[in-house]
Amino acid sequence: MNKVILLGRLTRDPEVRYTQTNNTLVASFSLAVNRRFVRQGEERQADFINIVAWSKLGEFCSKYFKKGQQVAVVGRLQTRTWDDDQGQKHYITEVVAEEAYFADSKRDGDTSNGSFDATFGTMPSNNGGSDFEISSGDDLPF
Repeated sequence: MNKVILLGRLTRDPEVRYTQTNNTLVASFSLAVNRRFVRQGEERQADFINIVAWSKLGEFCSKYFKKGQQVAVVGRLQTRTWDDDQGQKHYITEVVAEEAYFADSKRDGDTSNGSFDATFGTMPSNNGGSDFEISSGDDLPF
């Protein structure tokens, strides 16, 4: 089984590019993930992990994720290699995101009553700042 679950802060805004072959959106970013234990007398260490999100998930990440924001990513670990123009081989290990969630308690700068919940940017069911009226069910036409 190849499953990775990470909780960390974005070190930079997601970077978007498109594949040359079929113009598929790819968003890349990295997360600073704190290590679980701290050695006495030292500061907490963090690992910086590269994340890649494809298509709709990549579009979501590029639109709503910003540097410094805490997010959770579920995906799989992938390694790949390529040769550069000088023929030198490069290796990279990254997480291919399959799910991504907000992990902050509230988005920075959001002053409305409504805020995004932790599931891909959907609005909560209360009427906090929404343009839609929530019905009690008594006045439904069916």
